[in-house]
Amino acid sequence: MFEGSWRSSAWSELDRQWDAVVIGGGITGAGVFRLAVQLSLKTLLVEARDFSFGTSSRSSKLVHGGFRYLYNRQYGVTYKSVREREYLLKEAPNLVEPLPFTIPNYREYDFPSWLLHAGAIIYDLMGSKWDHQKLDPDEVLSKFNGLKEKNLIKGFRYKDAVLDDSRLVLRVIQEAIDRGGLALNYTKADRLLRTGDGKVHGVQVSDQSGEIGKTAEVKAQVVINATGPWTDSLRSGLEVPKRMRKLRGSHLIFDHQRFPASEALTLFHPDDGRAMFVIPWEGMTMVGTTDIDHDARLEKQYDEPFCSQDEIAYVLKAVNFLFPELEISGKDIVSTFSGLRPIISGGAASPSKESRAHEVWNEHGLITITGGKLTTFRLMALQTIREALRTAGIEKRAAHGLPMIDSIDIARPDDVEKEIFDYLSGRYGRRTGLLLQNAGQGEFEKINGLPNIWAEIRHAAGSEAVLHLDDLLLRRVRIGLLLPEGGKEWLPQIRAVAQPELGWSDTRWDAEEKAYLQTWQTYYSPWPG
Repeated sequence: MFEGSWRSSAWSELDRQWDAVVIGGGITGAGVFRLAVQLSLKTLLVEARDFSFGTSSRSSKLVHGGFRYLYNRQYGVTYKSVREREYLLKEAPNLVEPLPFTIPNYREYDFPSWLLHAGAIIYDLMGSKWDHQKLDPDEVLSKFNGLKEKNLIKGFRYKDAVLDDSRLVLRVIQEAIDRGGLALNYTKADRLLRTGDGKVHGVQVSDQSGEIGKTAEVKAQVVINATGPWTDSLRSGLEVPKRMRKLRGSHLIFDHQRFPASEALTLFHPDDGRAMFVIPWEGMTMVGTTDIDHDARLEKQYDEPFCSQDEIAYVLKAVNFLFPELEISGKDIVSTFSGLRPIISGGAASPSKESRAHEVWNEHGLITITGGKLTTFRLMALQTIREALRTAGIEKRAAHGLPMIDSIDIARPDDVEKEIFDYLSGRYGRRTGLLLQNAGQGEFEKINGLPNIWAEIRHAAGSEAVLHLDDLLLRRVRIGLLLPEGGKEWLPQIRAVAQPELGWSDTRWDAEEKAYLQTWQTYYSPWPG
């Protein structure tokens, strides 16, 4: 799919007439791309940076209804999200996995136990299930080492789901390409093309990879804006009002041995009562998220969002309120990351009060899908495609039941453990067989005890449109977030596996390694900025 000279080959196809062009390579754009291709539309997806570079690699890693949204009275968002969670659990096994959550209730909290219990019941009813529990203090304490015992009243347990967000994006895009779609990362949409009467009929794109060095005018029956927090940037050429509010959410990652969590936990911050999560993820423990307005000046100064020192202190305060015996400090942080949420501004005084609902707009023929959350990406894509079909006058029907993830039927080799095979099949789908087939000697071994194996490095480097080292280590295989110092100690082994697949010279590798370590230090380290 992305082997050899695929980029130049893809650029040679841009001058054809397209049915649809999707701008944005996050989960929303990936979902729209997948459905369009499935309806046999000639469809191109372009992404200015790497696939999933923006919000879709920086989420809380949850497929969830949003339990806390019940208390903000966002019932519609919660209901749709819970239903989609159940759908994705069935459609994407081993990628979207069940995750139990416990809410311990303390006297310091401003939530009566009956209200939390009612929330758990409503949450289950929305998902047409009955899978919650009421726990006494001893039962809660037995699940979490070092959890605060004083003033613990009761606990409530419910189920949501967890995933690798970036791998979901890659799998959806790859499976759409397998069905005939064309996707290009590092290809920027510079401006919209418009007819004499102002209708959008295409987009000018420019190569950002350095391999092509060209621009092209791409003509299409319909253009779809799925750029998330950057929605207004593309819309600015239409002279329409800005509507987005960029909110930053940041997370801290800890070594599981230092901060053990076998299940997820919902907590309420002692300062403002905001709901936060402690989540076991990829063999580590993740805590977040914050929810603050993102200063526009930071986007002009920095290439990526990052966690501020105030946010780090805020998260650590919540951790130490709930786990005082562990005495977690900044020295225990393995990595940090931040993402921007695509929130449609409703004028709420508090960022957390803004709605997570999505909307589809048709402005001069440009179809924009924005807002929403990862969990509801399928519904967002479906609504967008239906509007795109109407706009283009294409007589096709986008049925509600169109699958978003291909089912797989691959036999597990005898020399591959079931745990590893399940892990890989969820993330790579039908390409799991190719990954296993191309693995070198000893590459089924885990990387420093993480769920990842060395064969993933080889596969991603050779077959997944990796242009820079941070693409490989922060989005394809997430070890840049999971290993100390971004995996610096393991770079010689990574180089031995990846460099031949990438075809990089020693000079290129050295430059990429230097740039990667600088990127990690600035945006993902325990002391970013």
